[in-house]
Amino acid sequence: MRTEPPPSVWRFPSPDDFDQDDDLVAVGADLAPGTLLAAYRRGLFPMPAGKPGQPMYWFSPVRRGVLPLDGLRVPRSLRRSARTFEIRVDTALAEVVDACADPRRESGWIDQEIRAAYVVLHRLGWVHSVEAWRDGRLAGGLYGVSIGGLFAGESMFHRETDSSKAALVALVDLLDDVTGATRLLDVQWLTPHLESLGAAEITRDDYLKRLSDALSAPVPAAFA
Repeated sequence: MRTEPPPSVWRFPSPDDFDQDDDLVAVGADLAPGTLLAAYRRGLFPMPAGKPGQPMYWFSPVRRGVLPLDGLRVPRSLRRSARTFEIRVDTALAEVVDACADPRRESGWIDQEIRAAYVVLHRLGWVHSVEAWRDGRLAGGLYGVSIGGLFAGESMFHRETDSSKAALVALVDLLDDVTGATRLLDVQWLTPHLESLGAAEITRDDYLKRLSDALSAPVPAAFA
């Protein structure tokens, strides 16, 4: 069951005040559960500044990456491979986050403060993991924030070929569980890898309009 935390003591800027040429729209605040939820509901997400003790950065990309649920590209080979994994939801959230935060990964950004904040938000029912398992071993997965019909993907990892892709295919199926529901799969920034799977860029204004609709949509049954 989801628990609504106390409201944030911080106030984020209105989208009307966002810099129209910069993804970075705010600096500071904290990672309390109420602050994180307020940020996602306004179209922002946090990332560390890069050094301990520095203020948190909050982004709302001018060009936002999204993955249309009807646009996921799944080659036959991936469909076959995906069926070899057991998909689970929320059985190993902390392990998924830790794997995504592995310092050996290139361009890693998940620090201990971020990890702790999202684990707490998971305990309150707002952060979820979709996991690909094989032979009792976590092979890959992803995690993100679920609010209404929004799933804001944070990070994914793989230990075996196609395992993270299998988790993504499963996530799309989980989000597409109600005919006509307005769901939004946010991937933050478009990467060549995500683009190859069907993700695309939309404007910030378009994203915020879609976000407003998605927030009023029902929560997917898997995350309720």
